[in-house]
Amino acid sequence: MDDPSAEVLAQAAAAFGLLASSARLHLVWALAQGESDVTNLAERVGGALPAVSQHLAKLKLAGLVRSRREGRRQVYYVDDADIVTVVRVMMGQLTARSDRSAAPVRRLHEAGG
Repeated sequence: MDDPSAEVLAQAAAAFGLLASSARLHLVWALAQGESDVTNLAERVGGALPAVSQHLAKLKLAGLVRSRREGRRQVYYVDDADIVTVVRVMMGQLTARSDRSAAPVRRLHEAGG
């Protein structure tokens, strides 16, 4: 497989840079589960409405999320299955790793240690 072009590498770095923020990663994770408006997203991720709006604007500008108007609401969604896959794989791997590393501690507590 050939190396990616400089343009593709720059685009990937920009996308990963945006996802390096735990707040934005949480928003993409939430939107990977289904579309939502900014109010519900703010409640779900525990963020202030203005901050969540700013994060969504950055994600939208980068093309990682999209939105559509429904009456007075702006509904956000991830329209790229590959982005959803990348986020789900990474979160799944890290969750599994965390579960494995916590297993000996849980067994120790369950044994009364």
